[in-house]
Amino acid sequence: MSKLTYKVSYYVLYALLAVIAIVLVLFYFGGSATGDDVIASIDPDMWQPAQTDALLYLMYTLFFVTVIAAVGAAVLQFGSALKDNPSNALKSLLGVALLILVLFISWAMGDDTPLEITGYTGPDNVPFWLKITDMFLYSTYALLIITLLAILVSSIKKRLS
Repeated sequence: MSKLTYKVSYYVLYALLAVIAIVLVLFYFGGSATGDDVIASIDPDMWQPAQTDALLYLMYTLFFVTVIAAVGAAVLQFGSALKDNPSNALKSLLGVALLILVLFISWAMGDDTPLEITGYTGPDNVPFWLKITDMFLYSTYALLIITLLAILVSSIKKRLS
């Protein structure tokens, strides 16, 4: 890795950690929600932080930046590998195909039965969002298990060779 790339990633990492720390401090110590920010349907004895929106927007932003960076890096890596060795570049698509397969299987496993949530009448208790939620949970579990197995197999393979 070049020195410039290392320095940029180093500073970006610490800038992101600083922003995350600031938002978390605001969330936990920024007081209680007032006025229009208070959700009336929630028990008044429950604490409603004033900076919940800031935390949610930060998480959305970090998620989308991560997705864009991952997709961009995969496309650039595939493009450069396609020039050097087309067969290995096509083999690298195996990981993407595996991810799509895991997402499809976890979508099919998802339950679309509406939940009975006391006091909740919102729009998100519908089959589509329930299946999406199950898909994310099941795919997270599957990818975690696949990652742990890959670590185990590669360490055993390294010891044997």
